[in-house]
Amino acid sequence: MAAPARSAIRPPAPSKIKILATADRLFYTEGIHTVGVDRIIAQAHVTKATFYKHYRSKDLLIIAYVEGRDRDIREFLTDAEERLSPADVIRALADRISGEATRDGFRGCPFINAAAQFSDPAHPVRIAVNTHRDWYAGHIEALMRAAGHPHPGDAADDFLLARDGALAGGYVGDSIAANAALRRLVERLLAEADQAA
Repeated sequence: MAAPARSAIRPPAPSKIKILATADRLFYTEGIHTVGVDRIIAQAHVTKATFYKHYRSKDLLIIAYVEGRDRDIREFLTDAEERLSPADVIRALADRISGEATRDGFRGCPFINAAAQFSDPAHPVRIAVNTHRDWYAGHIEALMRAAGHPHPGDAADDFLLARDGALAGGYVGDSIAANAALRRLVERLLAEADQAA
């Protein structure tokens, strides 16, 4: 009798999840460069050996942090696309951005914040950020195309710029005004799509 098949993908160890969750919170609220490995180890309540077993360096943990934030947005869009029209997915994304930018503890866009702390465009963290942004821009363009916008690439560029502005304005300026501007732009882009139909 054959042995039972083992799952090819094992869930991550609880200690690995705890380390990443702690790093995510600290990196986002306090800044990547200001938070050291020893602090993450202490707040995650793991040993140094456990930390280095899961993450051989702080840079690898930072990349996991960026990739985790990327995965969260991808999952949100996948779920929205299963339930909503392309236009309503775009509206739902704008709602999510507005919600983030007005919540307590908001510290700006985690991707822009990470990129700002790594000036070398060839650094693995910057590459992870750029990978996310390239995917995001391409996905917005595909949504604009599916919604019927006559110039989906331009519409995606406008959306991305408005998104960045809403997140920056939500942190350092008037979050209500920044998010109102984002919503106005989204409705203008979607009206252009309706007019082209």
